Amino acid sequence: MNPKELSEKARQLVAAGAVLLDVRTPEEFRQGHPEQALNIPVQELARRLAEVGPPGRQVVVYCAAGGRSAVAAQLLRANGFQDVFDLKSVSNW
Repeated sequence: MNPKELSEKARQLVAAGAVLLDVRTPEEFRQGHPEQALNIPVQELARRLAEVGPPGRQVVVYCAAGGRSAVAAQLLRANGFQDVFDLKSVSNW
């Protein structure tokens, strides 16, 4: 998928009720993020999964460049979140 396709798909999912999850640091999050994004740094995600919602919930995850979002997507799937879309970079939003 190219950045435009990633953006369109992510926006459709969020409009339909998916959680938009930002796994960057709080400092990065403060520098700018989509309005509806939930910030849980990737290193805290395992212990904060309940904040994402029930495992049946759709999740769109992103970070700065795509590395942390890939790790977060894998962790989410391993914990029962089957419908995870990796937007990769916040710039794709």
